[in-house]
Amino acid sequence: MVRSGECPSRLLALHYGADLVWGPETVDRALIGTTRRVNPITGTVDFTRFSSNGQKNHVPTAEQTESVIYRLHPQLEGRRLIHQIGTASPDLAVQAASLIAADVAGIDVNAGCPKPFSTLGGMGAALLKTPDILCNILTALVEKVGRPHEIGISVKIRILDTPEQTRALVERLVKTGITGLTVHCRTTPMRPRERAIRDQLSMVAEICHEAGVACLMNGDVTSRDEALSLAAQYGADGGMIATAAETNSSCFRAVADGGKDTWQTVVAQYVRLALDVDNRWGNTKYLLGQIIPGKSPLYNGMKQAKSYRQIVALLELHEELGKKAAEVDERLGLDQPKADAGLSKAERKAKNKAEFDAAQKRRKEDKGAKRSASEAGLENVGDDRPAPALDQQRQMGPGSVTEQASVLAV
Repeated sequence: MVRSGECPSRLLALHYGADLVWGPETVDRALIGTTRRVNPITGTVDFTRFSSNGQKNHVPTAEQTESVIYRLHPQLEGRRLIHQIGTASPDLAVQAASLIAADVAGIDVNAGCPKPFSTLGGMGAALLKTPDILCNILTALVEKVGRPHEIGISVKIRILDTPEQTRALVERLVKTGITGLTVHCRTTPMRPRERAIRDQLSMVAEICHEAGVACLMNGDVTSRDEALSLAAQYGADGGMIATAAETNSSCFRAVADGGKDTWQTVVAQYVRLALDVDNRWGNTKYLLGQIIPGKSPLYNGMKQAKSYRQIVALLELHEELGKKAAEVDERLGLDQPKADAGLSKAERKAKNKAEFDAAQKRRKEDKGAKRSASEAGLENVGDDRPAPALDQQRQMGPGSVTEQASVLAV
């Protein structure tokens, strides 16, 4: 799951007994062009790149730092990590997968995500409507990535409107050379609040097994014991847990081994792992918001926390983790006061506008653009010309939608 599948979340799931973990859907173009780096502090493998801020041929400044696009821990997850890719192109899929294939146990094509950010690009569940493209992607990955690197290629789909449609699709997919198929037992329009439909699961599992392909099920699976029970009932090889793991990853632990932990214990372990891998503070805070119950007195304190030191103090883990939290805060820049701290909303808006105008001026100079009338000292020339129309004035004026959108995108 996006945001919920980052490195510390995966490590938490493995800590509680998950056999395999899937990373968040990563779009092929996001990974292409990254640099693979081994982080000497965390022991992680980081795929990084400089943010272009929407500019073509962007040249990084001396002050700019690289963004981590994908982070994995080779020792703690390595060969149990499945990299999930968002793609609508065989060529781009192969380029992206080839960069990370040596560090993971498999590549999984997401053909089930119904969110617009995925489907609008022809990825995710949109691939269910273009089976030729989907099959070409899987075949290319099997031949050019899976076999050379000796890793599995798999796909995650949703059921279609009728069993006949689902059967026709799955029969094509298993002929591409994939080693695994996960079926989310909901149709594309269905939301998580709607109960999963398992009527087609046995059929899908049977088709997969006839082709020697492993079949996993997804949708309303809440624990390890439930997953094993449902797998036996419908003939699947296992289950994928998503939503339940987001709030309490100890759901991967069988009742015989202790079952679910308290959320307090899960939160403490998650913070330890987040500190171990220098996880982005924004992502850590998001996951804490999923784990800590909204009715808990700690929830509001967590929402107000702005650093690892503050969250460690809130959870009364300062004695154990205080020193490490301070070190991570320093590396992530969380101990530095923000440049616009103390500014009013109007002052912050003016500051953003000045920075935007300065950036625009630099772009013009870099491109050799012609000077404007005011820059050329000709601002008084032609003052008798008619004023722009009202709608044009709004578009050109401070605080316009175009201006604000550009500022927000920086």
